[in-house]
Amino acid sequence: MYVIIVGAGDIGTPLIEIATGAGYEVVVIETDPEKADEVASDYDCMVLNADATVKENLVDAGSDRADAIVTTTDQDATNVMVSLLAKELDVPNVVSVVHNPEHMNLFRQIGVNTMQNPQRLIAESLFRSVDRPSIVDYMRVGDVAEVFEITVAEEAPIAGKTLIEADEHGLLGDETLIVAIEREDTDSPITPRGQTRIETGDLLTVYSGTGATPDVTDIFGHYEDQENGSNGVRL
Repeated sequence: MYVIIVGAGDIGTPLIEIATGAGYEVVVIETDPEKADEVASDYDCMVLNADATVKENLVDAGSDRADAIVTTTDQDATNVMVSLLAKELDVPNVVSVVHNPEHMNLFRQIGVNTMQNPQRLIAESLFRSVDRPSIVDYMRVGDVAEVFEITVAEEAPIAGKTLIEADEHGLLGDETLIVAIEREDTDSPITPRGQTRIETGDLLTVYSGTGATPDVTDIFGHYEDQENGSNGVRL
């Protein structure tokens, strides 16, 4: 795969490392000469010390055979301009970092795949670790729904029950689905069926249409989420 990466800053540099490590043919466009020299010496890729908002520089970078262009600068205006030029040059896949959430719709209108400001995503993840300590990992789906990982605590309402029994007891509503189970004595994740029994210590991958709310995490025995969600007052 041939990829053009615009910007070799805090976001672009790790991307360059990952893409070159995966064997991709990478061309980097960076305006700062020191950063450009550093990337050229550290990674197996071609580097242009140039302005990516100039169409000719994208052409010089090989836009005619690029499979994708990813713009990672810290300026949304620059990222928009590069994305528009990439679209004009018919690059099949255009991806951009978006720092100001108010600009997200603009990028989408021009058909760019977007990623929200990574610093904010990190901050949200850190906050989730404090606010919902039972959640091992999570991913937002749409505006409300979430996929998350959670361990089944001792004496959790669902522990010891099959999925059918959990449904009969009203533990799993229409908006909650257990997608996978990781168990210490198994070599690979278990795909849950109706007769699959949930055990204490299981690491579950769960989809919740209402998000990982305290009412949902209660099912798995993590009542501390209720405490955090109510400023320390147990519900």
